Order: sequence, then structure tokens, then C-alpha cells
Amino acid sequence: MINSLSGGVYIMLLRLPLVLARYLHNGHLRLIFFALIVLLLGGRLLMYPWQDDVQVCFKDKQQLENAESLTTPETSSPDPPIILLEDVLQADRKPAPGRTIFFHETSCHRPKRKRPRHGHNPELQFNMLQLTARQACAIESAALHNPNFQIFVLFASPTYRYNSNSSQRQPPLIEAILSYKNVQLRRLNLWRYAAGTPIEAWLEDGQLFRSSYLFSHISDFLRYLTLYRYGGIYLDMDVVVLRSMEDVPPNYTGAESFTHLAAGVMSLAPTGFGHEIAASCLRDFQQNFDGGDWGNNGPGVITRVAQQICGTKDITLMLDDRKRCMGFKVFDRNAFYAVPWKHWRHFFEPQLLEQTLAHTKDSYVVHVWNKHSKQLAIKVGSSSAYGKYAELHCPKSYAAAGEYF
Repeated sequence: MINSLSGGVYIMLLRLPLVLARYLHNGHLRLIFFALIVLLLGGRLLMYPWQDDVQVCFKDKQQLENAESLTTPETSSPDPPIILLEDVLQADRKPAPGRTIFFHETSCHRPKRKRPRHGHNPELQFNMLQLTARQACAIESAALHNPNFQIFVLFASPTYRYNSNSSQRQPPLIEAILSYKNVQLRRLNLWRYAAGTPIEAWLEDGQLFRSSYLFSHISDFLRYLTLYRYGGIYLDMDVVVLRSMEDVPPNYTGAESFTHLAAGVMSLAPTGFGHEIAASCLRDFQQNFDGGDWGNNGPGVITRVAQQICGTKDITLMLDDRKRCMGFKVFDRNAFYAVPWKHWRHFFEPQLLEQTLAHTKDSYVVHVWNKHSKQLAIKVGSSSAYGKYAELHCPKSYAAAGEYF
């Protein structure tokens, strides 16, 4: 009733300027009234309770916990065909501090069907486990080249998979990465994961969920939180690992340019100086968080923290003198970002195959800049640098990708 009354009042307010405008011959007044209409409509749109995947996945703590506790015929039977991924904090097998490579998946894949089928719980829509071929390639290449490290892929929203006894099989890409014994798939609850850490209270405040780049900024949030919890190596999902990183001493990142470090490849020790750096990153993240700036909360954080550690904003000095950074290593661009984002097409153009392979011959990792390249598919078997990397460093994922990678 209240809503209908407020809606009627709102319509009357909208009509009032139009009625008055008929009797106003002053052009300036007429413009003022029409501007008022625009403002009223704009305010109404801003207040409209838009329902989207972002709200469903990450709206608030209680909703997420309720979704995890709900049961349906698919999940409540003694041998359910669909089961929830284990929580990384509650599973028996946990990440080995300092000897784990982490990936985070922060997107939310909602089913297209708006209404549940007959007999299904209408409150629960399954967020089924899925990865793209390129994400699977990143995971597989890390597992292949680092067999003595654990590879943990952490999903930031409640994620379900088919039970091993189900008639449904896992997607081929999932089967490809799970064929490696050191790969573990886990979910996490953002609030439980942050509990007991320096950023717990900040997360409860809700500022993160007002971000204009929510999924990216949740990823930024999680990479620093994970390194605080466990140490180890964090990798973006749009990389290909080209060789082992097991023997590289911890506490490092890589330069993307002469002005900024990048946050796509980072390593911190789980104790001592590495843990202190992780704590500094969490402090910087919440003190300088800007939901309207895509890069401020990812590369911006590690850049600012490194500047404090090294006592300089000159990245050239960071590269040349490790003692200046008290043992924190800043790799030059060739280590992880040999092909800069402005040249991302070099990974896809056959005529640049040899040049790109030569340019990355000393790299530990190549970063293919998914933000720019995700819409450009390559045909499996084609002569592109990315295709060659995949064929050599993630062969099972490449084979499972189908016609296009």
C-alpha cells in the first residue's frame, strides 16, 4: 500500500512540471523544469532495486551462508548427484604454507533458466563448476611444471560439481586439470575467509560490494588475503607457466613497466618478512581502496608497498639493487610480462610467432591479457604463439578445448 501511494505521489510530481510548463513562456524556466524531470527520473533509476548476478552471488554474508545450507533432492539424498565443493578452510587437505600456487575464480555463472523445474527448490540455483579452456591451461601449466607444489583453485561463490557416482560426467576441461594429482578445487566464503585477519572489519563494512569493478576487485582482495593466510605463489588465470617456479626464492613480484609493478604473479613467504609484506598489502588495500579505479586495488597496492619497502618510486632502482628492497625481489618485465598489454595481439598473430617465442624464451610465465584478448579465439592447431604455448605447456586442456581455444 505504501509503495503504491509513493508511486502515485511520484507520478504527480512528474506531471506537475509538464502542467506548469504549458503556461510558462519563458524559455529558461521551461529548461529548468525539464531538467527537474531528468533529475527525478535519474534518481528513480538509481533507487531501483536492480537484481543481477552480482547481488545473487555476493550481496551479503547471510544470503551466502543460507545458500550453502539449503538442500534439494539433488543434494540431500544419501548419494547426491551434485555436491558442493569443499571449503578451503574446512577441508582435510589444506594448502601447504609457502608451497602452494593459488588461482582465484571470482566470476559467477548463473543458469539461464529463470524458474526452477518442478520439484526443485526455488531458493537455490546451482552455480556449477566450470572453467574456460584458457583458465584450465593456466592451472594445468602450473601443475605440470611444479609437481612438488600444490595447486589450489579457489572459487569465491558457492560452487557445485557432479558427484563421482553421478551419471553426469565432469566437463572435459575439469577432468583434464584433475588428472594432475597436485590440483585441488575448493570454494571459499568471503566473510569466513577474512575472519581473524586485519581486513575482516573492512569487509563487513560493505565498501567492496559497491565497487564499479566488483569481480576484479574481489580478485584483488583475495590475492592479498590468500598470501597473508598461506604465503606461496599467486597467479592470474590468464597466464601460461613455461617452467618451474619451485626453486625461485620467495618474496617477489614483477615489473610491468618503468612506472608500475603488476599483481598477476606474486610470491610471499608465509612467515617473517613475507608475512609482513602481506600485512602491509592488506593495510594499503583498505586504506586506499577506490571502487571506481580498476587498477588501484591490484597493481596499485603492490606498487605502493614496494615503494615503501625500497624507499624509492624509481622501478629501475628496485631492479638494479635488491639490497635496497631488503630482499624483496622485483623481476624485470621479461620474467612475467615480456609482451606488454598494448601488444597482446602478438600472442595471436601467426606472422609474429617466431618473434614472440624468441621474446619470451627466458620468461617464467607469459601473461596473455585476458581483459583485452578474451574475445579473440584461436583455432586449435593454428600457428600462433598462444597456441604453441598451450600445445607444449597445457596439452590436456588444449586437447579438451574442442575446435577453438
